[in-house]
Amino acid sequence: MQNNTVVNMDDIQTTSTTAPLKNVALCNRLLETAINRPSHLPGMVCFYGPPGWGKSFAAAYTANKHRAYYIECKSTWTRKAILMAILKEMGVKPATAIYEMTDQVSEQLATSGRPLIVDEMDHIVDKRAVEIIRDIYEGSNAAILMIGEESIETKLRKWERFHSRMLLWQPAQPADINDAKHLARLYCKDVKIADDLLQFIQQQSNGVVRRICVNLNLVEQTAINKGLDTINKQSLGDAQLYTGSAPARRVG
Repeated sequence: MQNNTVVNMDDIQTTSTTAPLKNVALCNRLLETAINRPSHLPGMVCFYGPPGWGKSFAAAYTANKHRAYYIECKSTWTRKAILMAILKEMGVKPATAIYEMTDQVSEQLATSGRPLIVDEMDHIVDKRAVEIIRDIYEGSNAAILMIGEESIETKLRKWERFHSRMLLWQPAQPADINDAKHLARLYCKDVKIADDLLQFIQQQSNGVVRRICVNLNLVEQTAINKGLDTINKQSLGDAQLYTGSAPARRVG
């Protein structure tokens, strides 16, 4: 089932540490849908997309807003490590056996009424440990938001019992010019960046939030070095923006 909800960006309030990015709104709305679902519907949802699109940024905001238990999985984690990380986040002393820890996590989710966010879900899929998450869901009926890369839905089709319990799949979106403006207000406090340069940054960064942030810092430093408090595309001069490619080697 695909989520085509149109998000009102006014629903996402700006704070000193968070910009109202499009993906923040989408991720937040996705978890709210799982939390507020009818009792007969499944409660697992997934927010997915390419690296650098701000998924973890959005997940952190969403976790804070909904007081969700949040873990960011590592490539080295075993099934036991996954459960221990969740229990540590919950402040619960882990039992010895894996099945006991699974019951502890499920019980804490059920009694607290709080959702669970599992970031870097691809590591769990690659370790073939997805049944741990399904067991937690079955034991708690909690809302569970998973954050994954672009191919995660295809990967999870191998586990039909898991895949069939998904409520929604929400693709992340590339950053647009409005996202670039929000990021500039958040991270460029000392220099005003003109709209033509922000548009150029967004295009050169190919909509990748991480690269936009790198380029905003580059542009701000360029302006400061030139003694400018406002910078546009023309005054950027010969400064090269970061596109993700390594620069060509210069010899001689």
